[in-house]
Amino acid sequence: MRKKQNKKQGEQGKRLTSSLPYLIALTSGILMGLTVAPVGAWFLAWVALAPLWVLVVTSAQRKNQFPPALLWGIAYHGIALSWITGIHPMTWLGVPWLPSLAITLFCWGFISVLGGVFVTIWAAVLVRLGDRKSWLRVLIGTAVWCGLESLWSAGPLWWSSLAYTQSPYNLVILHLGQLSGPNTVTAAIVAINGLIAEGWTNRQNAFSARGSANAKRLEEKDAKISAAPWWFVNQYLAIATGLLITLHLIGLILYIRPIAQVPEAALKIGIIQGNIPNRLLLGSEGFRRAQENYTNGYITLADQGVDGVLTPEGALPIFQRNLMGTALVSAVREKGVVAWIGAFGERGRSYTISLFTFNGNGEIVSRYDKAKLVPLGEYIPFEGILGGIIQRLSPLHAHQIPGSANQLVDTPFGRAIVGICYESAFSEQFRRQAAAGGQFILSSSNDAHYSAHMPFQHHAQDIMRAIETDRWAVRATNTGYSAFVDPHGKTLWISGYNTYETHAATIYRRQTQTLYVRWGDWLTPLLLGLSVVGWFVEKGNEDHYEQVIK
Repeated sequence: MRKKQNKKQGEQGKRLTSSLPYLIALTSGILMGLTVAPVGAWFLAWVALAPLWVLVVTSAQRKNQFPPALLWGIAYHGIALSWITGIHPMTWLGVPWLPSLAITLFCWGFISVLGGVFVTIWAAVLVRLGDRKSWLRVLIGTAVWCGLESLWSAGPLWWSSLAYTQSPYNLVILHLGQLSGPNTVTAAIVAINGLIAEGWTNRQNAFSARGSANAKRLEEKDAKISAAPWWFVNQYLAIATGLLITLHLIGLILYIRPIAQVPEAALKIGIIQGNIPNRLLLGSEGFRRAQENYTNGYITLADQGVDGVLTPEGALPIFQRNLMGTALVSAVREKGVVAWIGAFGERGRSYTISLFTFNGNGEIVSRYDKAKLVPLGEYIPFEGILGGIIQRLSPLHAHQIPGSANQLVDTPFGRAIVGICYESAFSEQFRRQAAAGGQFILSSSNDAHYSAHMPFQHHAQDIMRAIETDRWAVRATNTGYSAFVDPHGKTLWISGYNTYETHAATIYRRQTQTLYVRWGDWLTPLLLGLSVVGWFVEKGNEDHYEQVIK
């Protein structure tokens, strides 16, 4: 009887042991997901990847298991992007409740699994490294992660970079983005997590070596680790601490630089947050309220002496040909104050989500068409292949088309950097416009159809873009959060949520160019190049060591 109980307990212990890596990966992925809104525990990002890294190293050493990296990626991206579920129900778009739920779960699940796939690829590369030097694993692991984020951000589905886990709280470290964009912050997070993991792994290996009866038969390199003092084994923990402090000091130096505010470069800009629910916006009542709210808001701001007024994405849900007859454009002609109005542009039988620049005479002088569209919500990916399937799933009319990738927007005040809604996640969109002479950022969005914490994540993205380009940013949304942000990422004013508001503030046009604006993401290719060099150097040392032994 006792033998049976012992056997049963042994089997239970084995099952627990075999499931432990999955529990660790899932838990650490969840912790990384808690770094962004609504929780905002940004500090967890500096340790939440380390447990997965340890699992990867363990897998490489044992050569008989594979780390559950997929779970880590699904947990992180799934939690960070849980706001996607807020789009359900889409009955206001004519989508029945059940298909709406299916579409929502599909979108959430797909992007979460896609994130898991990228993390799995990263883990597979590290496993293939085998029992390499710790410094080489940290270098290659950091380079590959940054490379995968670059690859992902080049596609249509992108949002949850590791870098945005630090926004808007850790403005000091976000200033590293001025050097080589968001991947600079991502590289810092991955490298420090890797160093912590390698320090832990080396310590465990040393303890195992000391307790082994066959310690004398260990290879020479393992014997040295066994005899080394604790501080030597944990040199990686010391390096991680030093690197963390050093990177924050570099960010602090950039953060405390004074912002030149030349009076001639000043612009007083007003924003209008219309607060019109999307379920009403496309109907006659919604359009009536939009006309009233934005026209009255414009007149109020014009009377306050602003130079220009920014409205949200789709503020007036009508086509360009119908804009001229609206009360808002009539008010522009009367008051003579520049306005940026969100509406729909036309291209043949398709349309664009656009932001139109009206001069004081009520004439359109420039137009920006949204270049990064939301898949399924605003267009059908691979329409020729999947169009029929998706049309059967959803009655949405997907006839929107993206704007060109190289648009520039000139205004009566000089060139502006423009982003519409989802584009806030794509740093290259803002970098390119800044490099081409953009002097301030206009971000026009409508986040009303998502969960409440999504607008705060969106605001966090715009803060990163302001810091990276060293530009003042004006953010106008339909229901919140609208804001004014300075080049150091400080939010000077932010609106309430689900409120109608107008606000005016002074920003300054700037023509500075950060290293990132001038050279783009130079760090990722450098890390990848150093990884290749490090690989061959390490392999050469191994070959030389084997020859000496022989």
